[in-house]
Amino acid sequence: MNCKQGTEIIIEQMTDLLGRIATESYAKPLQLFNGSSIGQHFRHIVDFYGCLNRGLLEGRVDYSLRQRDPRVETEPVYAAEILSAYFEQMKTADEAADVEVVADFSSELNETRPVVLSTVGREMMYAYDHAVHHLAMIKMGLKATSPTLEVDKNLGVAPSTVKHWNA
Repeated sequence: MNCKQGTEIIIEQMTDLLGRIATESYAKPLQLFNGSSIGQHFRHIVDFYGCLNRGLLEGRVDYSLRQRDPRVETEPVYAAEILSAYFEQMKTADEAADVEVVADFSSELNETRPVVLSTVGREMMYAYDHAVHHLAMIKMGLKATSPTLEVDKNLGVAPSTVKHWNA
């Protein structure tokens, strides 16, 4: 499986789930998340894929320049549409192509940010891993807000862990 195929699988998992989450549960602030919502976690995932897509066009990815669309936080169907559109854009990307990534290690406003060389495939892998991490938290939130909603037991679990469980 290549990086685009992995990206397609996780985006399909997310869009399927987004199509089944009640809007009230999606946008509800949760004590478990210190007042954040499931929608805010999805927005964060969507933001990273947005940064990646813009970076693929520009040749430089900057994950700190997130657009933070508030509709993604409150409208699960809209979030699914955005994710699907991002994947459509990524389908034509060359995984082996070089791309620069602007790193961010400091909270200081005027700190110089280094630029590191990466590849499109590596950044797709990063966005995938980042999504898995947030999906694990989303799954915890869904257990609190929507206990009857069926969620794949492997959602938010790294493929290596699933392989370990199946071994």
